[in-house]
Amino acid sequence: MRKYFQFDELGTNYRTEIIAGLTTFLSMAYILFVNPFVLSLGAVKDFPNELRIDQGAVFVATALAAAYGSILMGVLARYPIALAPGMGLNAFFAFTVVLHMNIPWQTALAGVFVSGILFTILTLTGIREKIIEAIPLDLKYAVGAGIGLFITFIGFQNAGIIVDNPATLVGLSDFKNGNTLLAIFGLFVTVILMVKRVHGGVFYGMVITAITGMIFGLIEVPDKVVGAVPDLSPTFGVALQHLDQIFTLKMIAVVLTFFIVDFFDATGTLLAVANQAGLLKNNKLPRAGKALLVDATAVMVGAVLGTSTTTSYIESSAGVAAGGRSGFSAVVTGILFLLALFFSPLLSVITAPVTAPALIIVGVLMASSIGEIDWKKFEVAVPAFFTLITMPLSYSIATGIAIGFIFYPITMVLKGRSKEVHPILYVLFVIFILYFLFLRE
Repeated sequence: MRKYFQFDELGTNYRTEIIAGLTTFLSMAYILFVNPFVLSLGAVKDFPNELRIDQGAVFVATALAAAYGSILMGVLARYPIALAPGMGLNAFFAFTVVLHMNIPWQTALAGVFVSGILFTILTLTGIREKIIEAIPLDLKYAVGAGIGLFITFIGFQNAGIIVDNPATLVGLSDFKNGNTLLAIFGLFVTVILMVKRVHGGVFYGMVITAITGMIFGLIEVPDKVVGAVPDLSPTFGVALQHLDQIFTLKMIAVVLTFFIVDFFDATGTLLAVANQAGLLKNNKLPRAGKALLVDATAVMVGAVLGTSTTTSYIESSAGVAAGGRSGFSAVVTGILFLLALFFSPLLSVITAPVTAPALIIVGVLMASSIGEIDWKKFEVAVPAFFTLITMPLSYSIATGIAIGFIFYPITMVLKGRSKEVHPILYVLFVIFILYFLFLRE
């Protein structure tokens, strides 16, 4: 096994890899509890219960999808990169597709599955790299940062910090609610942990916030910590049963958005973590095809299990910082996700005030790519800024992407740089124009 994972060549050992795998797991363990909460629209009080996805089933789907993706990435691609259902993509699934577009979660899962098929085909044919080259870096950065702003906005709402205001649409709360104060406490704790560079700071912040909430009677104390694995049947295979419902223009737009967001997020994460680990050879990623294929198939597997898009996690960088260099650390992370299946009783303590700080901090991390945008060029700044600002203001990731991809060709043509715009972008321009004309309700 040492030889297969190239321990000697990479200068690592079992102890280091196990510690790295544990570090990565703790850094991303929050997704086990945040993902079911987000996908079930847990913070939306007036959403009908009969239309919500089952949180217990999503918890199991999240753990299994993360285990599958992480273990396969470690064994097949041999990279210290873990996978799990992605933040941002789950927000798009819940708040844009289900809540805003009124598409049933069953159909949305079918859309995730189809995006995974598309992902796999483009990976196997090598077209994926060509599409990546077609989209300008500034728009890629804007999409990632815009999703970060959107997630942060959702976090502020869930915390009760930002509330409805008849005069200005939104405003600050009066901070008299106990749950809001608990969320603010959790935010301060998480910020302190992150500033101090504590591995797993987001996860530990959630733990401390939940315990504090139980101490002050804001959260009900669970009867037990370890319990039976929840029933997966409410979500398992539902995506396959609703494939016939995706052949509409609206669902095509949804699939396209799932695909675009994960496309760049996964690729960027793979390159960033591999570079940090010193695994890039001549600025190229060895075994890139295997890594991308694992990422693509994990999307389909996750959808069949019952969760939104599974993708590579930037939190894997925490494990790399702890010394992880081989795929063995990713295998360790995957095994830990399997063991986490028995801790489902803790779902009851993961309330809106507990998840809100995690959403806000993840948003901060995602928004960091704003600094990479070339703001000095107005023809670039306009579509990038519109992408950034429209996502939270319209409460829709799809709308932000659409507006950015519409304005980019326009401003570039007006600037006399039309030849720099890839033909694929003109195709997307037409698609998103049609989206606004015919697909939005």
